[in-house]
Amino acid sequence: MRHRNGGFKLGRNTSHRRALLRNLVTSVILEDRVETTLAKAKAVRPHVEKMITLGKKGDLHSRRQALAFLQTRDAVTRLFATVAPRYTARVGGYLRITRSGFRQGDNGEKAFIELLGAEQELDAKRVHREELRTKRKEEMQAQLAAGSTPGTEGESAA
Repeated sequence: MRHRNGGFKLGRNTSHRRALLRNLVTSVILEDRVETTLAKAKAVRPHVEKMITLGKKGDLHSRRQALAFLQTRDAVTRLFATVAPRYTARVGGYLRITRSGFRQGDNGEKAFIELLGAEQELDAKRVHREELRTKRKEEMQAQLAAGSTPGTEGESAA
C-alpha cells in the first residue's frame, strides 16, 4: 500500500531529483513542449503550474522566487513576459500531458508535456524547420546537378 507516500522518487536521490525537475521546468517554459517519460511529466506538472502562478502574480517577490528555482534568466523573462499573460483568465490546468509511445531501448513510456495555448508558436517553429529542410535539400540537389559533391570544392585533380 502507498498510504502517505506522496511525490515521485524517480529512482534518484534528493539533489539529483531536484536538479532534474528544475531542468525540466526550465525547458518546458523555454520550449513550450518537451518529450520525456510519463513519470517525469507527471512529476514536473505541479512545479510548472506553480511557476506560472508566480508569473501571473507578477510582483518582485514572485520574480525572485521564480529566479531561485529556474535555471536561467531567459526562462524567468519568458515566464513573466510571454507565458504567464497567456493564462490570465485561467485558474489552473496550464499543461497537457500526451502519451507518445514507448522508448526503443527500455520500453519506457514516453509523453509530451506542453503548455496549453502555445499551438501557434509551435506551428510557426514547425513551418520554419520545414522551410530550412527544403532549402537545404534544394542546395544539395543544385550541388549534385552541378557535378560537385559536398566537401570537394577545393580539391584539384593531380
